[in-house]
Amino acid sequence: MKSETNRPAPLKKIKSVNAVLMKYLLLLAFLLIVLVEVICYFIVSNTSKDQANERLMHAGRDVVTYINGNGEGDVSSYIRLYRQEGINVYVLSPDGKILLPSDEASAEGSVVDIESIVKRLGGVQSEGSVLFTEKDKLNYATTVNYSGERSYVLATYSLRLLSHSLRILIIYFCIVGVIVLLVGALISYSISQKLSSGLKNLSTTAVKFSKGDFDVRFANAEYQELADLSDTLNSVRDEVKKSGDFQRELVANVSHDLKTPLTMIKAYASMIREISGNDPEKRDKHLQVIIDEADRLTGLVNDVLSVSKVSSKLDALNLKVFNLTEFLYGIINKFDYLQETQDYKFMVDIDVELYTRADAEKIGQVIYNLLGNAVNYTGEDKTVYISLKSSLTDDRIRFSVKDTGKGISKEDLHEIWDRYYRVKENHSRPVKGTGLGLNIVKIILQNHSFDFGVESDIGKGSLFWVDFPSVSKNIEVKN
Repeated sequence: MKSETNRPAPLKKIKSVNAVLMKYLLLLAFLLIVLVEVICYFIVSNTSKDQANERLMHAGRDVVTYINGNGEGDVSSYIRLYRQEGINVYVLSPDGKILLPSDEASAEGSVVDIESIVKRLGGVQSEGSVLFTEKDKLNYATTVNYSGERSYVLATYSLRLLSHSLRILIIYFCIVGVIVLLVGALISYSISQKLSSGLKNLSTTAVKFSKGDFDVRFANAEYQELADLSDTLNSVRDEVKKSGDFQRELVANVSHDLKTPLTMIKAYASMIREISGNDPEKRDKHLQVIIDEADRLTGLVNDVLSVSKVSSKLDALNLKVFNLTEFLYGIINKFDYLQETQDYKFMVDIDVELYTRADAEKIGQVIYNLLGNAVNYTGEDKTVYISLKSSLTDDRIRFSVKDTGKGISKEDLHEIWDRYYRVKENHSRPVKGTGLGLNIVKIILQNHSFDFGVESDIGKGSLFWVDFPSVSKNIEVKN
């Protein structure tokens, strides 16, 4: 039975930004249109019904007032005025016969069931009025004294007229909704094209960049997010270009540094075979040169390997407590040959019995590289200042090494920790290097989470510093 865990996940369908933007913008427009039109419909419907109720009651009361004030008068003419608004007003006898308007008085029967009106009014002797709906009509009924007897006034309004008006309103809403939706579609298309055009430009530029064109520039779009992306891609382009330049420089440096010792090894090996093979003194001297050059090659390869290892964190930190004072003196002693042969001076200010917790081997690389860097770039006085001082306030140990060289400009200061970087100037290099030293220092100290930095003044030299944690001699270490 095959395992299901190794089955590749199904590929997601790739979607167009334009299609997605238009889809959601149109959906939003449609929902807004429906919401607004539904709200408007209910507002208009309820308002129309309220106005019809109010107008119907007003018509019935007006007729009652007219009859009470003018007697029998020309009530029919007054009633006909309301028919122009779609309101029918009738004066009914107690048995339901139409008394007014006069042109319908001869009609037999009643407009509505008189018993229904009496019942709704609460009885024959009841006074008052009632508003009710019956048979697709809105009705208003009340009592009145007409021709000396108790009669009824009935005002009616056909709800079909209102329904017809609302249907027309719905048709108008649909027409307006379609027009708004079409306009929304055009606006959505315009917006999606405008947004996606910036992405397409970035994509086109990125393709050129991926093919090795480092002179491309990612256009800064008018939208903040795309502008931020453009700035980020421009920064990536600059870093990749810089990394490419540094790698070419490294190849040139390593090629030169490899070529010289290899040439020396081959030359002295030939000399041993042809000249000094039987002369012990010359043979030993030539063999020592071969050994020294082989050591240079080993150092060069170790530098390159160190960068690869610490960058990929292949080397786990082996933390332990050790005497940093004695450790530092041990590394300084390795530079004694420079004091004896080339008149270098090391001015030290080191506190005694300072302990820290770190990976001693990697910290040795840090200190050696910083001292070698100071030796390479110090001034004509060939003086290097080394300090290791304890801080009584925050349990830290500050290590610093200062040279008296030309210093580093502010433009170069933030780049000196980069891989392959080396300040371009002519100077003697008593300690051979590849431009990887400070990058190794940076990665190791970052892996330890130690604070470090550099201070430099043009013409006065540079000072590199590292803060180590100060610990007790007997503290236990847990990796």
